[in-house]
Amino acid sequence: MIEATILRAYDIRGTFGTTLSRDVAKQIGLQFGGWLAFHDKNTIAIGYDGRLSSPELRDGLIEGLITKGIQVTNVGRGPTPMLYFAVQHLKLDAGIMITGSHNPPQDNGFKITLADRPFSGEDIANLNASEWCEAGYDEPGQLSSICVIAAYLQCLIKEIRWGEMPLRIGIDCGNGATGEIVELLCKKMPSHVHVQLLFSDIDGTFPNHHPDPADPDNLQDLIMRVKREKLDLGLAFDGDGDRLGVVDRKGRAIWGDQLTLFIAMSILKVNPGAAIMADVKTSQLVFDSIEAAGGVALMSPTGHSHFKNLMPKNGALFGGEMSGHFFFKDRYFGYDDGIYAALRVLELASLGYDIGQFLDLIPHFYTSPEIKIPCPDEQKFQIVRAICDKLKADKIDFCDVDGIRLRNKAGWWLLRASNTTPILVARFESFTEEDLPSLKEHLRTLLTGYVADIPF
Repeated sequence: MIEATILRAYDIRGTFGTTLSRDVAKQIGLQFGGWLAFHDKNTIAIGYDGRLSSPELRDGLIEGLITKGIQVTNVGRGPTPMLYFAVQHLKLDAGIMITGSHNPPQDNGFKITLADRPFSGEDIANLNASEWCEAGYDEPGQLSSICVIAAYLQCLIKEIRWGEMPLRIGIDCGNGATGEIVELLCKKMPSHVHVQLLFSDIDGTFPNHHPDPADPDNLQDLIMRVKREKLDLGLAFDGDGDRLGVVDRKGRAIWGDQLTLFIAMSILKVNPGAAIMADVKTSQLVFDSIEAAGGVALMSPTGHSHFKNLMPKNGALFGGEMSGHFFFKDRYFGYDDGIYAALRVLELASLGYDIGQFLDLIPHFYTSPEIKIPCPDEQKFQIVRAICDKLKADKIDFCDVDGIRLRNKAGWWLLRASNTTPILVARFESFTEEDLPSLKEHLRTLLTGYVADIPF
């Protein structure tokens, strides 16, 4: 059996040496291999990131899958979107990426995808089902290895429509799994795009900074490089390359929802009336601006699996999350690929679109960053439900797409339980500077008695 505490909403995640080991990985391979066999599927791609524990977990996972009769293709070390690409390119039934994403170095995990949809939510929760324990093919599977790097690089760049604007950019790989791919990609850039690389050597100890570009503290090296070298743009990837962070020429970190709006406006120019999706943490300005531009603005729960499920159902061409996951169905597959998102941002920059100027010209709301409130996993969802019940009892309207998003005349606040870490997440946005404290006070009052340390 797989320990239930590592089975999360979007993936499997734990700490190597405590909740994760080679034996645990083998058990995951046995269970998911049984799931595949039960559903008459038998081919899978395996990829892994640069964490020190990833090769050992890979070996255990493959052993379990082969025992169940699954045909395993090892696509090697690289970013998560390369694994997603391999599943499509090789026409396989499924894929598993061994990665801890942006978590601390000792953490690791497994992101699972099927060829036509993510494997998440109830799929993961039910991985211990007895049906999968008993299912399997009569003969052991086989292991093969295929390098898809060249095909992945070609797919990334084939439809990028470069403009003629000369660009000087910095790219921070954060010692994550994107390093090798990005080094090769830089050699394929047009001659008028000049790149300065930071921390492209893959090192699972992350010696320079934590690989999470959603936190501005992790962008300081890139910001300093942009300012010192007077670069036009800075780009940063998380540990497994499915998220993107951006710094403008002034050295300002661009929030994920601001980047969502910037990209959405370019897509709407070419595809009038297109549906664009953004997560519940996104500024109201993004939804209002998409509608004003003639698009269809859709709000999604936070989480890459939700986007991958909901975008096809709603015919959305693009989706963006505050955390830096961006999903292009326009000219791409629709999954979250930070490297491809970076190329689309560079495409716009090469055509003369300056994200800093764009942000200076749009209306300004007073928005907080994501505020992380430490909270045990076993309590966080209960707290959100309790506050939901109180608001309903008080007959106060709110959006419950994902947690609580409460809007009033001052603006809105959000409270949701993280699906990946033991925290509650809050965010605030007011239409005037004077109104922001009242929004914080409202949520602080509701949280009092549930959380000891309220950091706002």
